[in-house]
Amino acid sequence: MTLPWPTFWESIREEDRPALKSILAELLTTGVLLGDEGRARELYLIAREYPRELGEFLAVLDLELIHDPDRPIFQARPVAGECALTASFTKDETLVVLALWRVYDEERMARPSQAVILDANALDAKLKLYFEAIEPPQPTQLDRILSKLRRKKLIRYQRGEEQFGQSQIEILPTLPRVIPFEDASAWEEQAALFNQGKPEETEGEEAETAP
Repeated sequence: MTLPWPTFWESIREEDRPALKSILAELLTTGVLLGDEGRARELYLIAREYPRELGEFLAVLDLELIHDPDRPIFQARPVAGECALTASFTKDETLVVLALWRVYDEERMARPSQAVILDANALDAKLKLYFEAIEPPQPTQLDRILSKLRRKKLIRYQRGEEQFGQSQIEILPTLPRVIPFEDASAWEEQAALFNQGKPEETEGEEAETAP
């Protein structure tokens, strides 16, 4: 069954309507429209024509539409304390996200124009450096966490064929917006809580509608 097109969007060109449905589905499912290749590129170019319409639609759900100025990315970020569409990260998932946030922040400060890429061995070393009192996730668990972050389009992740430690991770600019610290000091305050063993679970600020 095909539902009727909403009357408040009658101004949208008929040929763009199927794409707009796909764009909203992507933003509500993963929180991100990454338009760097293939069909996603086509959707991104159409989304650029309707930022007001998309933004107003998402605002009803307390989601803020963000257009990355440097990359072909639209991101739907929940308004803190208002949006009901937030994902929960486990403690281990949050540790990985925090570590990746710090790596991204440090690399962007040093080399702002370059992609931020590291391997799983380097990530493991960072986890041990940042969270000395906590045992980092084992390779199988880390693989699962990285796969989840890839599905959410927070990273690009290519698992090493022979050795897991050689797995390649590119941190996308979408990830820092999941936990939007103002600066490294704010990050340090949050990381200190984990080093003291306090948080068991935290909410990430990304759109998710999965039950």
